[in-house]
Amino acid sequence: MAEPVALAALALDAVLGWPDAVYRRIGHPVGLFARLIQACERGWNRSRFSNAARRGLGILTVALLIAFAGGAGWALTCLFHRAFGAFGWVAVAMAAWPALAQRSLFDHVRPVARHLGRGNPEEARHAVAMIVGRDTRHLDEASIARAAIESLAESFCDGVAAPLFWLLVGGLPGIWIYKAINTADSLIGHKEERWRCFGWAAARADDLLNLAPARIGGVLICLAGGGGWRIMLRDARKHASPNAGWTEAAMAGALHVRLAGPVAYDGIMHDKEWIGGGEAGATASHIDGALRIYLRACLLLWIIAGGMAWAL
Repeated sequence: MAEPVALAALALDAVLGWPDAVYRRIGHPVGLFARLIQACERGWNRSRFSNAARRGLGILTVALLIAFAGGAGWALTCLFHRAFGAFGWVAVAMAAWPALAQRSLFDHVRPVARHLGRGNPEEARHAVAMIVGRDTRHLDEASIARAAIESLAESFCDGVAAPLFWLLVGGLPGIWIYKAINTADSLIGHKEERWRCFGWAAARADDLLNLAPARIGGVLICLAGGGGWRIMLRDARKHASPNAGWTEAAMAGALHVRLAGPVAYDGIMHDKEWIGGGEAGATASHIDGALRIYLRACLLLWIIAGGMAWAL
């Protein structure tokens, strides 16, 4: 039986999350990636450079991130096995644990449903603003619920399925390379003029690394939700992202609710297509249903990780 690194990392994350006391004291490992990305962006993403130069320097930034994250993951793996022998895998699992976000995602979405269910839309807006990038000040209750469900579905891939996939495929280097690229995409992988060229490589690399996990995540949500296949296959490509639509459409189909649609960012309304064919008005009960599906989908990932540890 192979060392159950992935299963142990999932268990640590489910039980502990990333404790606030630890975050306040040392932050989170992705903060190292953010600082490197921001330093590169300040030095290399300058308006006086040509678009080609900025794109090339963006590619170099991604290469540096891969070298840093992969090299650190490989060095730590060697160090742990050398220092702890047969128990080195335990240290590897502990080093992989912060890259997963099962507990954190649940803990951030659940309050939105709780506040909506208690008739406190202002508190719900504040809670949902912690997890989405859209404008939240004027969202009605249905839009708040929709935003929470969309974030949960999309982050199931980014925060759980994809990191686990790359841990299983590439060990500690794999999971931290994924987190480095995903962090870069969130910081610089935007279409606005400032980042369009410099962030091109980060956005494309993130798309590539999420290609398989997003589709696996969509399948798992359909399995966990007892349906949603037709909507997933029909609407996944309506999303602007080549990957996020798979888990989002799967969740919409499983819940029989409509997601996406018009949304405002920085005061500008974007007329996005609707995903799903159910009710237009999402509610707190739909968020609760999405959380139940999410937990069952995470359990399926546990089964996959355990099965691979047993079989290999």
